[in-house]
Amino acid sequence: MSTPEAGTTKKRLLSRNDYLAPLPIPTGEKPCDVLNIIWRKNEVFLDVGNYSIGSAVMVLWPMVMLFLIMAYFTRNIASGDFSQDILIAGSIITGIPALFLIQGLFREVPLPIRFNRQRREVCVPRDNGEYWLAPWESVTAAATQHSSVSQAGRNTMGLLVIGFENPDPHAEEDNKHFSLGFHCGGGTTAMALWECMRSYMEIGLQVLPLTNDFEGERERLRGRNVFWGVFCDYLNGIRQHLAAWEIDKALWLIIGAVLFGAPLAMMLQAWKLSPPPALSHPDIIEWSKPLPPEQWAKRSPELEAAIAKREAELATQQEREPA
Repeated sequence: MSTPEAGTTKKRLLSRNDYLAPLPIPTGEKPCDVLNIIWRKNEVFLDVGNYSIGSAVMVLWPMVMLFLIMAYFTRNIASGDFSQDILIAGSIITGIPALFLIQGLFREVPLPIRFNRQRREVCVPRDNGEYWLAPWESVTAAATQHSSVSQAGRNTMGLLVIGFENPDPHAEEDNKHFSLGFHCGGGTTAMALWECMRSYMEIGLQVLPLTNDFEGERERLRGRNVFWGVFCDYLNGIRQHLAAWEIDKALWLIIGAVLFGAPLAMMLQAWKLSPPPALSHPDIIEWSKPLPPEQWAKRSPELEAAIAKREAELATQQEREPA
């Protein structure tokens, strides 16, 4: 099945697909790690993971708070029976997702995908201990966005999908393709997330945004419990903003703690990813070592031409935009 050309957009009534690779040409968006998917980064490789226990907490927490608030304000209705019924219903509705969340805390974190910019290859680890080394320019990427309309209004969801093909022509059918989906909303947000990988591979480490450094977090909190260290840092952040009379920033941190459980989400995320899992296969360790500059892999002529064409298009668009 042929893959649409990068830069192609297909729109329908309630959906939109933006095809970003191959070939990996600029999207025009700035790199932005909206989901904290960057786990390691250096001049040789970039590790990208798809594990976010913190996001699950911040989705479940508002539901718990909603039922607790409803139970509190209805405690005087029907001698408290109605409030009790709300608590029971809330326990059932949130209890099952909470069990899945707790189960996820005791599972091993999936290994990351490693992008090697010096070799222009991508290491895709598999569950059976095997791995692929796929050419960077063969990676596919698409930003998908779907909308639904109901009485509550229009609801839009989307994600970034990155696909990898096994270069082994003799691979079994169930081991030929692998894909990752990042629930980032699609559209320009997905493009900005994809730019973290594309810009790193095509430009360099310096273009990446500041992101969570999970290895540095453990080093910084050495001698302290990482779990509670993150919580203390969150509280200190609120105190510092209040001491500096930055009321708005302090208020946002308080709202994040009360309505979204941000401290707990950050604590669990740091606990599971400090440090993040490493690719320990001897061949991958050797593959991840730096190369002399003269041995670095180069772009293909096709990608050079495609990037030059895309950059010219983006420059023309910027010139047409009103100042």
